[in-house]
Amino acid sequence: MSDRPTAPVPPRLAGWEHRTEMPLLLASLVYLAGYAVHVLVPRPTEPWRDITLVLVGVTWLLFAADYGVRLHLSGQGRRFVRTHWLDTLILLLPPLRPLRVVQLYTRVQLHRERPRLSLHARVMAYAGTSALLLGFSASLAVYQQERGVPDSTIRTFGDALWWACATLTTVGYGDAVPVTLLGRVIAAGLMACGLALLGAVTGSFSSWLVQTFARQEDKRPPESE
Repeated sequence: MSDRPTAPVPPRLAGWEHRTEMPLLLASLVYLAGYAVHVLVPRPTEPWRDITLVLVGVTWLLFAADYGVRLHLSGQGRRFVRTHWLDTLILLLPPLRPLRVVQLYTRVQLHRERPRLSLHARVMAYAGTSALLLGFSASLAVYQQERGVPDSTIRTFGDALWWACATLTTVGYGDAVPVTLLGRVIAAGLMACGLALLGAVTGSFSSWLVQTFARQEDKRPPESE
């Protein structure tokens, strides 16, 4: 899930990305944990909700600073926004920020001479991890918007998780549906991501099956007439 451009990466930018891989990975996990606690902990609970709100704000500042430094070091100007569209979306849309975990892990794998997993296995692993992170983040975001709203069918976090599973898998039972504007926007985005991830997994799995059967056919002895 890397949106790295095909052009050679400037040495200074490559060095910055290498130095900030682990700190940003930890920041992504801290953001997800802080956001989860902020949403799920009861409102009167203090000071945990305030602490988690500060953590979420600090991690966003780290993401913004990293984006600004990479924009400067790339020397691409406005073109950086287009070639690194996923970074831009992650910066602008909070529910997508946990995807930095997958994105940064992918970047770490690029530095390995020989990845531990095959291409097909990596695609399925990244898509599966992205689906889990997206589903959990979208559940938190929708639950935050829908709880306490009149006529809402998503009243508990369990309802939100069920809704996310049905939406990501494009099943759509209709028993849990967002009623707020922002909740429906999140649902539309999750639908699009679900279709993309499902297509990536099924396409990679189908390609793996074709290659496996092709190798088996090559190994079979020729039939005698």
